[in-house]
Amino acid sequence: MTFCGIVLAGGTAARMDGVDKASVELDGRTLLAHAIDAYVDADEVVVVAPGAVHTERPVTFVCEDPPRGGPVAGLLTGVDALLRRATLVGVLAVDMPRVTATTMRRLREAAAGRDGAFLHDAGGRRQLAGVLDARRLGDVRPGLEDQHGMALHRLLAPLDLAEVTSSGHEAVDVDTWTDLRDLRG
Repeated sequence: MTFCGIVLAGGTAARMDGVDKASVELDGRTLLAHAIDAYVDADEVVVVAPGAVHTERPVTFVCEDPPRGGPVAGLLTGVDALLRRATLVGVLAVDMPRVTATTMRRLREAAAGRDGAFLHDAGGRRQLAGVLDARRLGDVRPGLEDQHGMALHRLLAPLDLAEVTSSGHEAVDVDTWTDLRDLRG
């Protein structure tokens, strides 16, 4: 089974004054570097973002058209960039720096025999960290005109997904400057 990863880094960061979250630093590294590290076991990594930057690991940068179309448009743009090379696709929001390679391994294990698995916080809320069977994702894929602005839960609704409960701070995301400060503290 070929495992490839997609990092979604094209959001608007409205609650952070429009900053490029991928370039925000935590523990001396960018959020993008943390996200790419979560895919240490992946054969290939695609970053969906408006622009390319230097990364320690070779990755492919792509951008949905038009940009900032939301997580569904970003996910499907990333899948298209993989040119059907992946049988299992990881998806991770760039603002989840506590998701690690171990997290991705747990998600892949939980997805065995199912359409995928997603990380859930302690309250049971699905996070933007998961793995999906690429073929099953193709079965539920909407038309191009319906992808932009589509809610992720709507895309995933017909799929049989395992729920993986967050361990520690895995499910913490950086939506505000306060979130970042709390992670640093």
